[in-house]
Amino acid sequence: MGTLWSRSDSSMSLLPERQRSERRGEDRDSDNDSLDGFVRQEDIAQFPYVEFTGKDSITCPTCQGTGRIPSEQVNELVALIPYSDQRLRPQRTKLYVVLSVVLCLLASSLVAFFLFPRSVVVVDDGIHSVTVHFDRSNMKVLMNMTSTLNLSNPNFFSVLVQSVNCQVLYMKTVIGTQQLDNVTTILPLSQIQVNYTVSVAIGGSAPYVYAFCTMPSIKVHNIVVYMQTAVKTSNMVRTSQNSLEAYRYIDCGSNTTWHSHHSAATSRLNLPLL
Repeated sequence: MGTLWSRSDSSMSLLPERQRSERRGEDRDSDNDSLDGFVRQEDIAQFPYVEFTGKDSITCPTCQGTGRIPSEQVNELVALIPYSDQRLRPQRTKLYVVLSVVLCLLASSLVAFFLFPRSVVVVDDGIHSVTVHFDRSNMKVLMNMTSTLNLSNPNFFSVLVQSVNCQVLYMKTVIGTQQLDNVTTILPLSQIQVNYTVSVAIGGSAPYVYAFCTMPSIKVHNIVVYMQTAVKTSNMVRTSQNSLEAYRYIDCGSNTTWHSHHSAATSRLNLPLL
């Protein structure tokens, strides 16, 4: 049987002794280098992060040179997104802006339409009934005149009727007044009627009126009185006043009741009060 050996051993045997020793030393150095590489990786894994700053460098203030972010600062930090990121360029931006503007205009228009204050419409329905009494000792004619006002609220909110003030004049002389406070509240888009009675007394300075009203030969004892009525209303925005003026024919000789009013002239003024 012949002797077996490897090619490397044969080549080694052919080299001089000095070269063979150097070759064995190189092999041992390479093995040591590989072992040192593994040991160095393990050491680096256990070694903390160190930021090497030069003369013009600044240590990272967030991680403070540790390479890690403290857990208590997670909610306080802001991430930097590149300018070319698609998230900074949302799609349909113009469409969303136009829709937002249109919706805002529509909402403001609806709010202005429903909350814009409108004047309360006041219509004088005239005198409905008159009750007559005679004071023979003082030669006066005493009457109670009941009138009706129709009030319409065109607003989408309630309106308070603060007061109704009426004044009756005969031949430029005040013969009766009446004032009602905190009358009623008109619901939105509704209409109500307000009845009020004014007590008047005619005589004294005009005794001929008593003679005319008590004259039995006359069947109808009509006289003309001038009525001024002011209705003050208020809502959540402003206070306004409606003024009504009219001439009324009344029968001072007996109790009367009308189902329709008779007026010589009527005017209405809407005056906003600051």
